[in-house]
Amino acid sequence: MTEPSPDYVQSLARGLAVIRAFDATRPRQTLSEVAKTTDLTRATARRFLLTLVELGYVRTDGSVFWLTPRVLELGYSYLSSLTLPEIAGPHLETLTKAVHESASVSILDGGDVVYVARVPVSRIMTVSITIGTRFPAFATSMGRVLLSGLSDAELDEYLDSVTLTPLTGRTIADPDALREEIRRVRADGFCIVDQELEEGLRSLAAPIRDASGTIVAAANISTQAARYSAAAVRRDLLPELLRTVEAISADLVRMQSQP
Repeated sequence: MTEPSPDYVQSLARGLAVIRAFDATRPRQTLSEVAKTTDLTRATARRFLLTLVELGYVRTDGSVFWLTPRVLELGYSYLSSLTLPEIAGPHLETLTKAVHESASVSILDGGDVVYVARVPVSRIMTVSITIGTRFPAFATSMGRVLLSGLSDAELDEYLDSVTLTPLTGRTIADPDALREEIRRVRADGFCIVDQELEEGLRSLAAPIRDASGTIVAAANISTQAARYSAAAVRRDLLPELLRTVEAISADLVRMQSQP
């Protein structure tokens, strides 16, 4: 494990860990549960929770704690400066109306994809997807598209650092096989993932590029395997997705070129 720098503020890191302890599967937690999740003592976890209560980021009824909408302020500055979701939104709306399937845009953050825009049609996954949802990049179509934008050295570094835990019986969990798949995605300009993230889920993704041609995000269409075969995904959904990412990329370039 890398040693923290001399400027590392442990109390800030712990406070953020307490906030991150709450998620869709654990929206309300006791003090003991927060302490266990964050690997803090009960006394330390209590101090952080009560501080967050005073600041308005957490509420409690005396026995359990939960986040308040005020935590959204922590990400607002980033989201307000990120023009991509605003640009992508109308294009995703058009795409979902054309194919009647959910569409999303994500960016790469460390080893994960993070959803920054989404237009759902129906819930096709057991996990609810919202803005900010994260999935391991190696097992997702958008993740592989984003990884294909890395240099060979960066890709090697990623593969050396990631634990390729199979999520289904179909998940590519061998580093060499994954490297070859990502190189194929780089050559093809799109990626189809067939039930590797979740059984019964097929997804198709393509890159969104900036003015320099750099892959800055990825857009995808997700569908049930029972609705579209892999061949049908390529035949019926791929052309619509490629038109969409081309349009989003063009708008992004225009936005970036404005003074």
